Amino acid sequence: MSAEVPAKRVAASQPPVSQLPAGTLLAGSVHAGPFHPRRRRVGLPRLPHGVRLTLAALSLAALTFVTLIQAGLAGAQSAGAQPTYGQPTYGQLSLAGRSAQSVFLYGAEYASVGTLSRLVSVYESRGVASIEGLGQVLLLPIDEDQQRATTTFNTVQLGTLRTRAATATRLDGKLLVPLSTLANGLGAQYSPGQFSLPRAALEGVSSLSGKRSDRVVFSLSRAVTVREELVGNALSLTLTGATASTRNYTTRGAFAPRVQVAASAAGARITLPLPPGSGYRVYTVQDSAGSRLVLDIGPGIALTLPAVLERTRRPLIVLDPASVPGRGSDVTLEVARSAAELLSRAGWQVRLTRDSASQPSTSVRQDLARQSDVFVSLDLGRFPGIVRSGVTLYEFAGQAPAQIVNAYRLAQAQPLVAQVVSSASSSRALSNLLRGELKSGGLAAAQQPQSRLLLLGEAPKAALLLELGWTQSQADSQRLSDTARTGQMASALARAVATYLTARANAGAGQS
Repeated sequence: MSAEVPAKRVAASQPPVSQLPAGTLLAGSVHAGPFHPRRRRVGLPRLPHGVRLTLAALSLAALTFVTLIQAGLAGAQSAGAQPTYGQPTYGQLSLAGRSAQSVFLYGAEYASVGTLSRLVSVYESRGVASIEGLGQVLLLPIDEDQQRATTTFNTVQLGTLRTRAATATRLDGKLLVPLSTLANGLGAQYSPGQFSLPRAALEGVSSLSGKRSDRVVFSLSRAVTVREELVGNALSLTLTGATASTRNYTTRGAFAPRVQVAASAAGARITLPLPPGSGYRVYTVQDSAGSRLVLDIGPGIALTLPAVLERTRRPLIVLDPASVPGRGSDVTLEVARSAAELLSRAGWQVRLTRDSASQPSTSVRQDLARQSDVFVSLDLGRFPGIVRSGVTLYEFAGQAPAQIVNAYRLAQAQPLVAQVVSSASSSRALSNLLRGELKSGGLAAAQQPQSRLLLLGEAPKAALLLELGWTQSQADSQRLSDTARTGQMASALARAVATYLTARANAGAGQS
């Protein structure tokens, strides 16, 4: 009698095969293929059929979950979610043929004010960075939000062009300028890591005649620095670094009938006669097509000497608040800001060498000192082992570092010289006025000459160092913590400077 093979039992949780969807693979089912009756698996004991089915389902679910997670991560990475995006990274920059360092913020390349100092001058005032160079003035708002600063959220002024572009921002307290915007404003060529200034070229001359004046327009490939010179009735304009073909131009006007252009080592040189009784003005227009130098000339324009008389009409006051470490309040900056605000309200032109906690480079401060009509440094006395207190006014004594300044001071009798470089007595006059203003407010101040003051020596006109007090003096520290007292100092400084400049203007040319 043959033994009967018992039928395979199906777990209660497993439906009959006939009820399963097509393609379902059951645990323990046999695949089509050759049958090997003697091949046996060696290893762990076989699990019950229901347990094997449950584990297979869990494995499949886990595999699906992991696959979905990996797909999601891959999608996020492909969408640009990089963990380092937005973190500042430093790179090498070729800036007008010299190697320099740049910093990338959110994909935009920036350079510091110090890096750009040999190319342009950057001044900071009331949240705006003013960039001057190549005959252009660019105004960039300072956006403290780095990511927003790299976008076109802000409106910038590039010469006469107002547009939306990346703007200035800060990193670790230092002011940064976007290279793409700078290149657009200066007519430079820019790509990441490369900032170059192609040599400017005079591309054409056009003219327009009028009843009382003529206009001559010089088209340039990019902006340049223009140097004016009037000798007798011969007007000369030098386009620094620009190339040009030597030739004579005949214009349509009666007041500037001919213009001569010549190439020189300094750049393109433009000369023309200035008719008797005529004046002129020169200005630059920058747009997307390039740069245009505009010359208006004729009896309808008053004759002036722009480089000298403009300074007489609108002198430049520079306040230089020193950065004093280790103090809770920035008292030198507070006094300088208050004085600048009072002077600005009265219509005077004022610049601060710094408007934040960061200290500008010495070269930037020197450059501003050389342009000033009045230069006042504000500082606190500090020297180990010295016990002093009170306010002191220092005047520069001795020879100036620049020989040309000394030469001008020896020629004060010559016409207009005093409007360019004033005598040493101008600093004493300003010091006496400031001392009197402080005294009227109940603040005594000492006066002392000093020959080892670099920035005062660089200033061609009136220059002082106002020492507000000493850091080692407890009495000075208490007085400088009093906002009423610092306000008195700011008011005294503003009144003294305004009085000095008004007296100088009333004295006329040839007197300081």
